[in-house]
Amino acid sequence: MTNHTELTTEIYDRRESAARSYCRSFPTTFVKAKGSYQWDAEGTKYIDFLAGCSSLNYGHNDDDMKAALIDHISRDGVTHGLDMHTDAKTAFLEAFEKNILEPRGMDYKVMMTGPTGTNAVEAAIKLARKVTGRRNVIAFTNGFHGMTMGSLALTGNTGKRNGAGGGHLGDVTHLPFENSMGDDIDTLQFIEAMLENGSSGVDAPAAFIFEPVQGEGGLNAASDEWMQGVAKLAKKLGALLIIDDIQAGIGRTGMYFSFERAGIKPDMITQAKSLSGYGLPFAALLIKPEHDIWKPAEHNGTFRGNNHAFVTGRVAIEKFWADDKFETELAHKSTLLTTHLQELADMIPGAKLKGRGLMQGVDVGSGELAGDICARAFEKGLIIETSGADDEVVKVLAPLTTTEATFREGFKILLEAAAEVTETTKIAAE
Repeated sequence: MTNHTELTTEIYDRRESAARSYCRSFPTTFVKAKGSYQWDAEGTKYIDFLAGCSSLNYGHNDDDMKAALIDHISRDGVTHGLDMHTDAKTAFLEAFEKNILEPRGMDYKVMMTGPTGTNAVEAAIKLARKVTGRRNVIAFTNGFHGMTMGSLALTGNTGKRNGAGGGHLGDVTHLPFENSMGDDIDTLQFIEAMLENGSSGVDAPAAFIFEPVQGEGGLNAASDEWMQGVAKLAKKLGALLIIDDIQAGIGRTGMYFSFERAGIKPDMITQAKSLSGYGLPFAALLIKPEHDIWKPAEHNGTFRGNNHAFVTGRVAIEKFWADDKFETELAHKSTLLTTHLQELADMIPGAKLKGRGLMQGVDVGSGELAGDICARAFEKGLIIETSGADDEVVKVLAPLTTTEATFREGFKILLEAAAEVTETTKIAAE
């Protein structure tokens, strides 16, 4: 058995691909995680404000999910089931129907895709093209939808797109997200003008896809009016509306779905990240019944039957979404988050708050400055990352279950780190 105190990173340099990234920001070896904390091999305790990039909305190793999973494994419950019927899948679907869909008046088929978010996005755009007979998909500036070729074509970031090495990233038109052209330009009006102009060169779309809050794109939050406008335009043009709720959903912005406040009914909704509740791979596509036109096995995937994820996902739904108590707590924590982040913004000239709910951050105006703040915070015991086209946003994605005391402890570290970095920068400039 490996002695944790003797762990080194040499094996990663020798054997793991250069594509690894998060470990470069957090150069240590983690050996334990619980709630909103992680510990490394040296016994150092860290507050986690990253939470698996929103894959751990309920924190690390929730006791109830862990107990249910241990029980399932101990009785030799099904682990891998393709798309066969199992008791774990039955329980998950029943819990999802009762606690998520029915209270919101939503009627959707649930398609189990491959295990990651990009699988759900690929299935969505593939189905939209099949339903409409069209090829073009409208995506938006600063959007991030995944790293496989179809979802990468929807993604705007040049650095991510360069990973395709010149591969085909077509059949997508990128149009401006809300406020991406400045606060005084109505991007909805611009988009509608482009799509209704027969000489614009933009083909009739099969679908529109957007994130209500852009996670990797810098926490740009769409207003209710903008979301409603896109939904109305999609319907007018005979296109489907796909909401990518992979990072912004499952409570991250204050409600289960990040678009609920706008009152829209998307044709499809992608889910992943915290869908299992426990950090286990699980992605799904919600489809309006009239669009569920797949033939059996016309779209499938070997690992679309992760029964361990069904077990923990069912517990997460029943524990946190059976009533409105959790949402009420999130509203309070959102206010707490905004208050502390404003303190950070006030320290840096020109900085501004971004995001919504418990998916907020501060645009400090510079990727170098944001990176330095996060690096110093890690040295002081806080795991936190950046986002944005140039990594200019210090982004908080703490577990939704983080206590108020832990939030305050984490923000104390963040503010101290920012103060130290900005003071150092000021001295260097002089």
